[in-house]
Amino acid sequence: MRQRRYPSDTTNAEWALLEPLLPEPACETSRGGPPEKRPRRDIVDAIRYVVDTDCKWPALPADFPPCARSGGSWPAGPPPGSSARSVTISPARYAVTWAKSPRAVATMIDSQSVKAAETVSRATRGYDAGKKINGGKRHLVVDTRGLPLVVMVTPADLHDAAAAKEVLFRLRLMHPEITIVWTDSAYAGKLVDWAKQHLNLTIKPVSRPKDTSGFVVLPRRWAVERSLAWMMHARRALDYERLIQPSETLITWAAITRMTSRLARKGATPSWPRKPALAFG
Repeated sequence: MRQRRYPSDTTNAEWALLEPLLPEPACETSRGGPPEKRPRRDIVDAIRYVVDTDCKWPALPADFPPCARSGGSWPAGPPPGSSARSVTISPARYAVTWAKSPRAVATMIDSQSVKAAETVSRATRGYDAGKKINGGKRHLVVDTRGLPLVVMVTPADLHDAAAAKEVLFRLRLMHPEITIVWTDSAYAGKLVDWAKQHLNLTIKPVSRPKDTSGFVVLPRRWAVERSLAWMMHARRALDYERLIQPSETLITWAAITRMTSRLARKGATPSWPRKPALAFG
């Protein structure tokens, strides 16, 4: 068994939260498949190492499995839904600690523009004139505790309100229990009526207080701002990916790492009764 020596490696408490959320091995499904040759925990540790240190896949230390160093391992490119479910776990003990319901009803949405490296293609990058950033924009929906529910990446020149339609549509499909979405003024206007009519979602903009300057903690919105700041602790949170999906995946894994660490410190335990039926592609 591989010795865990890096700060990004999963602890036993974190692995207890993550393991039940991984897809069922192909060899145990009705369709069948070859048995897995490498421990899943080693593969997950390899992903976390890349996200935390921002190294290239071939530059992974030699004690990680060769399939991880090639970048072709099964967890390297899961669809957004499967990774997001790992982030949105709400263990009962964690909910009790924070005096919150395990199922989110109110959420917050915000976006963040980040510079893109030269490896990012022109098709997946744009210029945000407001922030003066040439790169991509990640759109994030979190619950009241800051647990990410939806992550979507677009070129930086796409307006928040235009991207929000796709983000909120994904949110409605994945979490039909959501009723309220707190936003900033960029999401006001026609989007409010569209969300109410087509998705039965209530959008409530939170405006900045008048006659204020500098940093101000805004009601409701502070949770999503904090989550965006947390993700930037991972060096791979910057945009180096040529395609949108790998970028969304690595951002989601950055959130998974941060959230599972917090949950493990709180003594949370898994609450999912079975493994999700989603498979990594």
